Amino acid sequence: MLPEEIEAHRDRMWRRDPEFRVEDVYPAERFIDDVGFCEALTDSRRPGPSLYVAVCGRRDAHMPRNVQKDPESRLAWTIKDDVMRRGRYFYAKLIKGHATFITPRLLPFFNALWGVPQRMEKQVLSADALAILKVMRSEWEMATRDLREESGIKERARFDRAMLQLQKTLKIIPSDVLYEPTFTYIWSLPEARFQEQLKEKVKRQVALREIARAYLTGAGMTFRGELARVTGLSSPEAGLGNWALVDEGFAERMGPGIYRLANLPSHSCLQSNSYLQSDS
Repeated sequence: MLPEEIEAHRDRMWRRDPEFRVEDVYPAERFIDDVGFCEALTDSRRPGPSLYVAVCGRRDAHMPRNVQKDPESRLAWTIKDDVMRRGRYFYAKLIKGHATFITPRLLPFFNALWGVPQRMEKQVLSADALAILKVMRSEWEMATRDLREESGIKERARFDRAMLQLQKTLKIIPSDVLYEPTFTYIWSLPEARFQEQLKEKVKRQVALREIARAYLTGAGMTFRGELARVTGLSSPEAGLGNWALVDEGFAERMGPGIYRLANLPSHSCLQSNSYLQSDS
């Protein structure tokens, strides 16, 4: 069980309180700014911040099986599409293959850990992924069906596997989605929106520290293995990130694998400045 003050901290930072629930694209973007990164459509059964949970505004939010008839699920999906279209935040199936939003300030750190330099692409990416990437670097933007045809990958399962690998290595992103006349994503290269962030060179140890910092800021306290489960990092690397925060005084080590913000905000001060800004 988490201490109640930590649960209260998470309620506000992760918008698990009806008072702070996310109802449209503008508070959604402020939420992403505050937490640094979050999954889009996971529920309370997975640790970490989630746009869906923020839309529900409660700790025990569970995604129903029939999402089409559930108003909270539909709203979360609509807001997810709106944030993606506006293009201010990186969006792709990144962390463990889950749809993930990342604020631009953290993108260099995620790229340092999961991105693949162009010189290494032939050693890391599959032949199908390379074929898709070649088409995208020629066209820069393409709908799913057209991309399958141009890449020559007719088998849906093969295409999906390659697209997932490209998203998990920050090589391709969905930039829009169309529902009429048929459902399709529009795919783009992330450099079109985040060129400067993806060019930035960051040491691996710095990236581990800054991702740990972002998570601990929103979580207030992390327990053994929590950061690794949320981010997909190995346990040793997650530990390195947390220890770096202890070394600089940002965090306190409470026990094996347990870290807490050194200066945990009081409940009255937990609203971030960005959350109080107007929608303009």
